[in-house]
Amino acid sequence: MDNEGCGPDVITYTVLIDALCNAGKLDNAKKLFANMKARGHKPDQVTYITLLDKFSDCKDLDTVREFWSEMKADGYAPDVVTFTILVDSLCKAGNVDEAFSMLDVMRKEGVSPNLHTYNTLICGLLRLCRLDEALQLFNSMDSLGVTPTAYTYILFIDYYGKSGESRKAIEAYERMKTRGIVPNIVACNASLYGLAEEGRLHEAKHIYDELIYSGLSPDSVTYNMMMKCYSRVGQIDEAIKLLSEMERNGCEADVIIVNSLIDMLYKVGRVDEAWKMFYRMKEMKLTPTVVTYNTLLAALGKEGQVGKAIAMFENMTEQGCPPNAITFNTLLNCLCKNDEVNLALRMLCKMTVMNCCPDVLTYNTIIHGLIRENRIDYAFWFFHQMKKLLLPDHITLYTLLPSVVKDGRIEDALKVSEEFAYQVGVRADKPFWEDLIGAVIIQAEEDRAVLFAERLISERICLDDSVLIPLLRFLCTRGKSLDAQNLFTKFTRTLGVQPTLEAYNCLIEWLLKDHFTEQAWDLFKEMKIAGCAPDVFTYNLLLDAHGKSGNITELFELYDEMICRGHKPNTITHNIVISSLVKSDSLDRAINLYYDLVSGDFSPSPCTYGPLIDGLFKSGRLEEAMHFFEEMAEYGCKPNCAIFNILINGFSKAGDVETACELFKRMIKEGIRPDLKSFTILVDCYCQAGRVDDALHYFEELRQSGLDPDSVSYNLMINGLGRSRRMEEALVLYDEMRKRRITPDIFTYNSLILNLGLVGMVEEAGRIYKELQLTGLEPDVFTYNALIRLYSTSGNTDDAYAVYKNMMVGGCSPNVGTYAQLPNQT
Repeated sequence: MDNEGCGPDVITYTVLIDALCNAGKLDNAKKLFANMKARGHKPDQVTYITLLDKFSDCKDLDTVREFWSEMKADGYAPDVVTFTILVDSLCKAGNVDEAFSMLDVMRKEGVSPNLHTYNTLICGLLRLCRLDEALQLFNSMDSLGVTPTAYTYILFIDYYGKSGESRKAIEAYERMKTRGIVPNIVACNASLYGLAEEGRLHEAKHIYDELIYSGLSPDSVTYNMMMKCYSRVGQIDEAIKLLSEMERNGCEADVIIVNSLIDMLYKVGRVDEAWKMFYRMKEMKLTPTVVTYNTLLAALGKEGQVGKAIAMFENMTEQGCPPNAITFNTLLNCLCKNDEVNLALRMLCKMTVMNCCPDVLTYNTIIHGLIRENRIDYAFWFFHQMKKLLLPDHITLYTLLPSVVKDGRIEDALKVSEEFAYQVGVRADKPFWEDLIGAVIIQAEEDRAVLFAERLISERICLDDSVLIPLLRFLCTRGKSLDAQNLFTKFTRTLGVQPTLEAYNCLIEWLLKDHFTEQAWDLFKEMKIAGCAPDVFTYNLLLDAHGKSGNITELFELYDEMICRGHKPNTITHNIVISSLVKSDSLDRAINLYYDLVSGDFSPSPCTYGPLIDGLFKSGRLEEAMHFFEEMAEYGCKPNCAIFNILINGFSKAGDVETACELFKRMIKEGIRPDLKSFTILVDCYCQAGRVDDALHYFEELRQSGLDPDSVSYNLMINGLGRSRRMEEALVLYDEMRKRRITPDIFTYNSLILNLGLVGMVEEAGRIYKELQLTGLEPDVFTYNALIRLYSTSGNTDDAYAVYKNMMVGGCSPNVGTYAQLPNQT
């Protein structure tokens, strides 16, 4: 250009500077600017605006300040555009307070901030999570003569969505609409972000449908957000349908969403579709990422397809997608869980060759694989190799030490534990020791686990009862609460462990469950003497024990003690007291207590109302029971399935079948799913009323609901059919019951024998009795009475008396019914 005698002018320089900045060649742009000035070309305001804007975008505040000074030196007074660019640059650098000070400078120089200035400041504040100040500025915009636009609202919608407050994002979106601002596609997408993250599909669909109705076309972001939302709630088919629609409309799919769909398809067992989606990526012009391959490798590992997993690993490297540490760890996990530890070790060597550094998870995976193959020595050696490079974590010890202890290597386990406890940056706290001993006690023998825990205490590696608590839980859950108490005594008295409230509560709870009430009370006294204050949970356990024993006086004495010691009774406490009063036939006292409580700050729960309603039904006070039920809503307490079961059972026992049935329907209408007990009560209700067809209807509905009938529901239905003389159907249910591996009990056999006898099916009744004998069940008085009646009514007097003799020889005492069934001897 110069050679042809046509020198560049300011516009030429400005265009070139803009092009260089857009290409990311900022240093070249600066040099060209310097060259421009050196050649005597004075930059104009557009040149400075271009430079300020581009360097502000790159967050280069120092250079922005330089250009700002040069602009002023060249005689250009800053205007609203240049001031706003400077404000933006300061905000991007985190200097929001300095940015705000520019407002005063602007006003002094007679420049009024515009909408873009305020939006820039709001954006800067939100970037620093200074929400209150951003809202304050937003609320003052109208008084400053600036009207917020859709972009202003989008700033807040985006902030709320990315902060996990999707509800507030939607509120901002709705406020925007109430001000008459029509949402654009960006506003809709910003609103969808938080909803998609939280899987709030209903609200997301509302915004999406509103967008379509307003005539806007969804873009790639919209589709990806909606697919993410569908995936979050497990509606994979809807997400795939949307993906197809997206492609038809020429929008590009997001590889992250496609990865998510592949993962979701695998998780729901739709393996073939997951692979089709993977192969379809090429059609969508998407390149599989390392996340794609990692997802598929994890899925292949779960299926145990080692060969395919290795082939997939090799394929990804051939496709130019280098594996990362997660890839290797996923593959190693696949190999180790499928008994290919040697191959995993070779893959570990390959990992280092491919510049992927093994991490703690890598070593933990290999150690787990070695332990699975019972290669304890190798695992222990590998652990020491790991320590040369990395510090072990909690998972390392949980994986390694249980097998080391099981192998009898207590000293080795102690040394590893001690080193770990004093490792820099490690918190060997209460949860760590509890989890470690919990893992050891499950894998190792009980004696070795206890010995390991004892040594941890005696060697002062662990200084509290955190190693004792998991041992207590283990023993108690296996019905060994007295052994647990002996162990507690040894640790506290011999080894000097100071027991915490958690240990006392654990032991008291299980001693009471196993009916060692005296020992539980002794422990309660002991804890108070030792200075360990009981809490509300402790008192609730013991209050419940008094209630179940009918010791109401002692219950209230303990209740008073609890309050005197400064423990405020909670809802569970009051529910225990109310239930105990009902059980001890003090129903009116329980009702009076309830009304005293609700007049204060007590919030009743379904467990409050259950005993009261049940007690009223048993006392024949049906109207009062229904009053309490209806009153629940007044106190914000929604009835649950258990409450409806009490009501249905109460009306059933009262012979009011229609009301029981209406309550069952009401429960379903209110969105409460009936449980096995609900159906069983209704089946019994109809059988008692002789309406066997209705009972069969609900028994069938029980099976179709996804619940499995148990022996009680089968027995009721078999007995109901038997009493209606429909023995063929009863026997079909009996056979079905056994096919489903539900063991018939003595009630089943007694019902069949009795009812078969009543319809004269003597041989069939005899067969059922033989089956009873083969099960090992002992016949009871009702079995013998049914057999005596069977033989008496069929004229087999000798057989009837033979049964009676067997009954007496077997030590089964006859009742009045026995003698009534015996035929007269001639």
